[in-house]
Amino acid sequence: MAPTVHEYMVASLDSNRSGHPLNITPYDVSVWVLPLVIAITFHEAAHGFVAHQLGDKTAWELGRVSFNPLKHIDPFGTLVLPAMLLLAHSPFLFGYAKPVPVNFRALRNPRIGMVLVALAGPATNIALALFAAAAFHLLPLVPASAAQWVADNLKNTVVINVVLAVFNMLPIPPLDGGRVAVGLLPRWLALPLSRLEPYGMLILIGFLIVLPLAGSQFGLNLDVISAILRTSTGYLIRLLLVVTGNG
Repeated sequence: MAPTVHEYMVASLDSNRSGHPLNITPYDVSVWVLPLVIAITFHEAAHGFVAHQLGDKTAWELGRVSFNPLKHIDPFGTLVLPAMLLLAHSPFLFGYAKPVPVNFRALRNPRIGMVLVALAGPATNIALALFAAAAFHLLPLVPASAAQWVADNLKNTVVINVVLAVFNMLPIPPLDGGRVAVGLLPRWLALPLSRLEPYGMLILIGFLIVLPLAGSQFGLNLDVISAILRTSTGYLIRLLLVVTGNG
């Protein structure tokens, strides 16, 4: 009997975390690049669109409310860094796009507006993952010669968007989760957290790359953040598959 979509996705997640050396083929590139570009582009455009709706025209005037991926790609963060981690067989891929400029003071309600602008990106990624999961039901309509390629693109669209949403909701500025936390926490907690923003990326790199590598030198598994992200991502993917009738 053919595997269900749920089994297909679980097998994919298990293979992605196995740690075996990767043999990247042109086919692999063809089924990963499009979902990745769409996920990043929609994520960043959503930030700018919601900011514009709430009163800040900065991103709109700079052309960042756009579905043109070239407007959002950061050469190092989007291309070079993930490639380096992939080649190094890192337990978790990490990357970033050019942040959408938002003047939170220009928002009609700066504090709540900051939360809504931050949530727009991850919420858009979840919507894309939900759409891709539902689209599995349309696979019987796809010509047999293209069915596997379309299925792999849909699978990777679900995985990438869920990973992007979960990762960005970590409560560390400048990630979206950090902005949400700053907007919702009491002022005496929000201010110290907001001051971490200039060092946020260094903190993430430390937890995701430096700490696990240091732990491995002493036989310790310090890859805690990656484990949390993998577990959260797995549960959320399974939930989306159940909701769309693919469980």
